[in-house]
Amino acid sequence: MMEHIRTPKVENVRLLDRSSGQRKAALGTLYLSATHTIFVENNPETRKETWILHSMVSSVDRPPPSPAGSQLLLRCKDFRIFQLLVPQERDCVDLQSSLTRLSRPEKYSELYCMSFNPNVNKEEREESWSFIDLAADYKRMGVPNNLWVQTMANSEYRICDTYPSELFVPKSATPAVIVGSSRFRSRGRFPVLSYFHQDTLAAVCRCSQPLSGFSGRCQEDEVMLQAIMKSNPGSDYIYVVDTRPKLNAMANKAAGKGYENEDHYTNIKLQFIGIENIHVMRSSQQKIIDGEKNGRSSVLGFQVGELRTPSMTDFLWGLENSGWLKHIKAVLDAGVFIARAVADEGLSVLVHCSDGWDRTAQACSVASVLLDPFYRTIKGLMVLIERDWVSFGHKFSHRYGHLDTDPKEVSPVLDQFLESVWQLSEQFPCAFEFNESFLTAIHMHVYSCQYGTFLGNCQKERRDMRLRERSHSVWPQLWKERAQFMNPLYKAEQSQSHGILRPNTSPFCFKMWKGLYNHSERLSQSPVDLLSAVRTESQQLEDELTNHEERIAALSGRPITWEKIDVPRRRINQSRFCGPDPPTSYSYPITSAHKKLCHGPDRTPPPPAGAHDPDDLSDRESGVGDLSSRSSSGGDYSKDQDGFSTKEGL
Repeated sequence: MMEHIRTPKVENVRLLDRSSGQRKAALGTLYLSATHTIFVENNPETRKETWILHSMVSSVDRPPPSPAGSQLLLRCKDFRIFQLLVPQERDCVDLQSSLTRLSRPEKYSELYCMSFNPNVNKEEREESWSFIDLAADYKRMGVPNNLWVQTMANSEYRICDTYPSELFVPKSATPAVIVGSSRFRSRGRFPVLSYFHQDTLAAVCRCSQPLSGFSGRCQEDEVMLQAIMKSNPGSDYIYVVDTRPKLNAMANKAAGKGYENEDHYTNIKLQFIGIENIHVMRSSQQKIIDGEKNGRSSVLGFQVGELRTPSMTDFLWGLENSGWLKHIKAVLDAGVFIARAVADEGLSVLVHCSDGWDRTAQACSVASVLLDPFYRTIKGLMVLIERDWVSFGHKFSHRYGHLDTDPKEVSPVLDQFLESVWQLSEQFPCAFEFNESFLTAIHMHVYSCQYGTFLGNCQKERRDMRLRERSHSVWPQLWKERAQFMNPLYKAEQSQSHGILRPNTSPFCFKMWKGLYNHSERLSQSPVDLLSAVRTESQQLEDELTNHEERIAALSGRPITWEKIDVPRRRINQSRFCGPDPPTSYSYPITSAHKKLCHGPDRTPPPPAGAHDPDDLSDRESGVGDLSSRSSSGGDYSKDQDGFSTKEGL
């Protein structure tokens, strides 16, 4: 990619990180490498570096020049915005041309993951691809069993080249039924098992739309759906969830496709959900980012050539006009319907959209999060994404613009799943092991192409590209960083007792995800972030005090003992809480660090930094008090934690 760089170095450039709320531009030198744009401040004391990965750049715009020089506006796929002021017009034109080409690779060999070389050997790289074991997850569900068995019918991708080679089907489904069903389904994506619920023996299966047209039918496909019903003893029918709006599904009949005819499939109940197609979703998200052409500001308040905060009227109008939260609600409604059918009615569900790799993945994975506490853990969410998105085939390279291809194929499908999980975590703050930083990290890696996990459109394509030999998997790296993704409110025993989550999907329950779309808001940390910071600082003080105690004991020849002090806690009035989660009462152990704060044996030590009166909760919805300005090192924790000064900031 070096041959596309016209100007590798430009001095006296001013950089303004608009998405972080920065108001004053920094002066420095801009460098272009094959993979990154690097800005180094001239300040000799800090020499701060800002690294922008080229694959994260979605557009390079050149607004009209200002008296101080020519401008470049870099919009990134994680919604960060960087504004460059270049002294010379010629350098600005060269930079725009170079960045436009560098941010739009035309072939897989140009992607960052093909040159990214972390400090691991060949064996470690190969092991990284085995970090997620899907067979172990199916075994955890209790599969295979006397109802569901593994089929080798798709070995070497003979039947469906976008499915994985190893699939689970009803035990009564013969190879002839499988082959016949695949011929009657779009792209050959026949019904297979996605999730098995051991308590009710109900299953969540997935496929694509049937090639029924106006009157077509297939005996093998009808037998396949009958086999799915029989694999759930005691049930008389199954639900077929078509995630599309009914009008869209009816329109496909003219193209020889469509949906199941209940006159032919006598053992099904057909349910349409109404999740819009990829084009509507792409347009909806774009409205949030760019705003409308009629003069209204965007929801985020960013427009070319200006930086201003939208008025309340503009913000609410833009949010409503985008329809974004309405689409998130539709995705969650699909998951809720499936989860209730499986857990409450004990019925199996077959899910599909058009080709079974966008809305189908959304609905199945949201239902799994609602049904199974395992998928609410860090490792569990990795397994879920690997299974329902990576393994079962999702068009990563097309949907997230990894290559310079048809822009009409781009759509924020996985973004919507991650936001659905975030919306659930807002309603159930104690049920998820991870925080929103974990979700935003996954979002960033989907677009960055730093690792090969989210590259390609299916398992076969990744095999043909030899990604296991040429790139690295992202999951082990995220697992190593799991300490920063932990949710301090998570209670494993409470999540287990929850079983199925039952969210409220009324419109007023949905929020704007500021942590993803408005990075400047991340400077003012949430109570959960501050609680994590307080706990980390408390642990550091504990370790430091322990070291001092050991040194004192070694010098004096006698151990140091502390008097145990019991601190009474008032009971929390549970009627003050609203929302799905019950209130969480936290007991803070009286440690040596806290005793050190005591001025006498009869005095009660203060609670740890960040603790609060349980009867004085300023945030009743999440069950977490307002911890702002309560950290003893609040100045450090108010800084941007995303690390623009590091190489992996973008």
